[in-house]
Order: sequence, then C-alpha cells, then structure tokens
Amino acid sequence: MTEKERAALVTGGTGRVGGAIAARLEVEGFAVLAAGRRDGDITRPEEARALVERAARELGGLDLLVNAASDGFEPRPIEEVSEADWDQALDSTAKGTFFVTQAAVPHLRASSLGLVVMIEDVGAHRPWPSFGPHCAAKAAQAMLTRVFARALAPEIRVCGIAPGPVAVEPEQEERRAAETLLGRIGSPEDIAGAVVYLVGAGFVTGSTLFVDGGSSLNP
Repeated sequence: MTEKERAALVTGGTGRVGGAIAARLEVEGFAVLAAGRRDGDITRPEEARALVERAARELGGLDLLVNAASDGFEPRPIEEVSEADWDQALDSTAKGTFFVTQAAVPHLRASSLGLVVMIEDVGAHRPWPSFGPHCAAKAAQAMLTRVFARALAPEIRVCGIAPGPVAVEPEQEERRAAETLLGRIGSPEDIAGAVVYLVGAGFVTGSTLFVDGGSSLNP
C-alpha cells in the first residue's frame, strides 16, 4: 500500500450493495478486498478468521470492516418457514457478522481509523410477516452494532446503516417508491455514500444511520 491508502474488508462485497460500497471505497483511496462466497463461508468461525487474516495480509493491515454479507431474504409465510430457512438467514447475517468482527478486532485496534460498519436493514426495526427469519437476523445484527460499540470502545468505532429500498427489481420500483416519504427508491450508491460519511464521522459510534427515504416512518 502507499502511505495514503487505508485497507477495507467488505463481506458481501460481490452483491449489489456490497459491490457499490467496495467500488466507492476504492475511489476514496482504500485498498479493498470485496469478499463473496468463493472467498470462504463466514458462517464457519475458522473460515471467518481465515478471511480476515487474508485481508490483513494482502492489504497490509485492516482499517475498516464492512459487514454487508446477508442471506435468506425470501418471502415465506410463517407457517412455511423451515429450520433451513431460519439457519440460512441467521447464520450469514448474525453469526457471520459476529465472527468476522471478532477476528478483525486486533487489526482494527492497530489502526488509526478502526471502524466497523454493519449493513443492517429497516427490516430489523419493522415486523414484516413474510420475512420472519430475515427480520430476526437483521435485528440481531443491529444489536451487535451496539454490543460491539460498547465492547470495543474507545479504540474501535462500530456503526450501523439501515438501508431501505435501494436494491429493487425493476418491476417492484413503483410499489417500493410509494413506501417512502420521498416518493422514490434509492440506490446502492446511497449506502456507499453513507459508509464514506461514517469513515469521516469520528464522534459517531453505536448508532444506526437510516438511509431509507423515510420509509421507516410510514405505517
């Protein structure tokens, strides 16, 4: 790395939101490892640790961790949710987030930035009957934002971002836009911009930034 480069690991970095975050961080001068499924199964603690160690080795350290990996966002009536559905959502979102962050702590403590960003969801704070496992998983991740913020202060800041409709299929855009106060959907780049804001917001920790067009305020 050059002297000006900082290093970031983005889990879920091959998805629409994670990919936008990784691309924006590179523009901002970060060396980035955008990790996807092929880079390891973060629901297995040993593979989560291996991914973090690889990132620190290849990037020359670790200044920023973005937990954007998630799975199990499938609409299903409560009566039809299986154990596999539950595990798919909770393992990638909550368990994976926990063990990747745990592994990153020594590297982040050695950094002058030392920041963890959790990509949560407005579903962590809204009871969506068709997305029970997803809402539960994201609620767990949102609590981890606060748990880690307390546990790792003052050396490491931990913040959350709760996206609203920012990665929407074209046929759903009109309906999802009507759910927001602004009357439009957002984009993955809006979430990337929020991550950049948190990088520079040195007095912010333990809180969640809602980037949802005001959808969480609607009934």
